[in-house]
Amino acid sequence: MLELTEVVAGYGTTTVVHGISLDVGEGECSVLVGPNGHGKTTLLRAISGLIRVTSGSIRFDGAEITREKAEKLVERGLIHMPQGDLVFPDMTVEENLVLGAFAKRASRSARRRMEEVYDIFPRLLERRSQRARTLSGGERRMLAIGRALMGDGRLIMVDEPSLGLAPVIVDEVYAQLRRIVATGMTVLLVEENVSRAQTLADRIHLVENGAVVRSAAGSELLDEQALRETYLGVSE
Repeated sequence: MLELTEVVAGYGTTTVVHGISLDVGEGECSVLVGPNGHGKTTLLRAISGLIRVTSGSIRFDGAEITREKAEKLVERGLIHMPQGDLVFPDMTVEENLVLGAFAKRASRSARRRMEEVYDIFPRLLERRSQRARTLSGGERRMLAIGRALMGDGRLIMVDEPSLGLAPVIVDEVYAQLRRIVATGMTVLLVEENVSRAQTLADRIHLVENGAVVRSAAGSELLDEQALRETYLGVSE
């Protein structure tokens, strides 16, 4: 569904992503892991059209999208949930969800999608009339994911869903992410917490210094001693 070939991107004259090639199959959950500041978030921003790709190619569902604008990519069904709790604080939970369905493809099925989001995140249903600013950190993260799902996407990119959350809340968020993956949604996930990533990943891509240095099935990659020592702090 998603194919990257030698993608180079960055900010101004600073190159952050150095020729990354990878692919994400339909119905697959692929996870980007690696140290903070090594290009994972920048890569998602390049894929979703938020920053310019300097060179290389990005194809989505067979179509070249390297130079397409972000709003056109949403129409195609490529949805990006960025880091943090980027919700509209003075709008209600339900108003935030409705805004997630602004694209034509999503607006046609917005009511059905909202029911599905409430089924995945029943706490959002309980708080549907509350302003987003009154929610807890975990609830705001659920709302951000729910709003992304409202886009009726074919592929959803989720950036650091566990960032800044207490472990018990991370457990809850990941339990719901597993439900989303189980529906067959194609997912590209960025996660520094490798032990969390392994619970979802069909494939893991290790990103270091803006390049993919290793790709393998999740279980295979996490069995490698060097990776365990570097990113999990486990030595044997």
